[in-house]
Amino acid sequence: MTAVPPPAPGRELANPPSDGISNLRFSNHSDHLLVSSWDKSVRLYDASANALRGEFMHGGPVLDCCFHDDSSGFSASADNTVRRLVFSSNKEDILGRHDAPVRCVEYSYAAGQLITGSWDKTLKCWDPRGASGQDRTLVGTYPQPERVYSLSLVGNRLVVATAGRHVNVYDLRNMSQPEQRRESSLKYQTRCVRCYPNGTGYALSSVEGRVAMEFFDLSEASQAKKYAFKCHRKSEAGRDIVYPVNAIAFHPVYGTFATGGCDGYVNVWDGNNKKRLYQYSKYPTSIAALSFSRDGRLLAVASSYTFEEGEKPHEPDAIYVRSVNEIEVKPKPKVYPNPPA
Repeated sequence: MTAVPPPAPGRELANPPSDGISNLRFSNHSDHLLVSSWDKSVRLYDASANALRGEFMHGGPVLDCCFHDDSSGFSASADNTVRRLVFSSNKEDILGRHDAPVRCVEYSYAAGQLITGSWDKTLKCWDPRGASGQDRTLVGTYPQPERVYSLSLVGNRLVVATAGRHVNVYDLRNMSQPEQRRESSLKYQTRCVRCYPNGTGYALSSVEGRVAMEFFDLSEASQAKKYAFKCHRKSEAGRDIVYPVNAIAFHPVYGTFATGGCDGYVNVWDGNNKKRLYQYSKYPTSIAALSFSRDGRLLAVASSYTFEEGEKPHEPDAIYVRSVNEIEVKPKPKVYPNPPA
């Protein structure tokens, strides 16, 4: 019997969330996928087996989630709580609270700490190994210039993107003040920030169909390498229609990256050579989140309307897991003309 090739968008996971998908992430240890949603749930899937392995309900919409290890994770909720989720027992406990919805959560393996960012304009660091009780798990609270919209980590570096186009860069070993205070080089609201896997900088996307490629090193030579490019746009009747770029995900092997926009497209880019490598066929609605598996063989895509045009009829929220072909993500070698004989 010949195997039937998977449909173009990838394999759709059974038992998806019943409302907007806020984020999804692959584990660093397996093909487990953690998914947070506005339906107040965090779901744990085995993406390879297409099986729902666990579900955790919260007191409000869940705006972000991340893994701790393969047996537990963390979530950030609009009910102002930060929760730890234990998969084996299907139990969760409250690690701590912010004074407003918690927008982002990241676990640092380097520091052994959980970092959360909130619309209360603070960043908090937590030690999940601390005894129970908020006083003993909270390591520090760090005021931000505005509401936190996106966080990303690489090694000991933390990048915080807030409302008002602020970007703060921290060294996790000294959180007393940012190592760098920056302003986004894009003119419009930041949607997503993701650090380069090699630790030299970060990509930042905006609501206005653009991505900026930035570098940490402040030397003139490094700063000369930064650039921005337009994406997730189309021309209609001579007018440019521009879509928010909601998601950025770096390929763990090749360092190329995928972007997802409200146009329903996922594009793959080679940032070093400033080229688009691939565009996947269009998804049913906005791309809300993207994640590559730890070996880069799978790409999880959240096709989920993000209400950029307000309340309107829209396609159901869905998670697609697609097998990644090397040709889609591997940088193409530069072709040099033959030197004269």
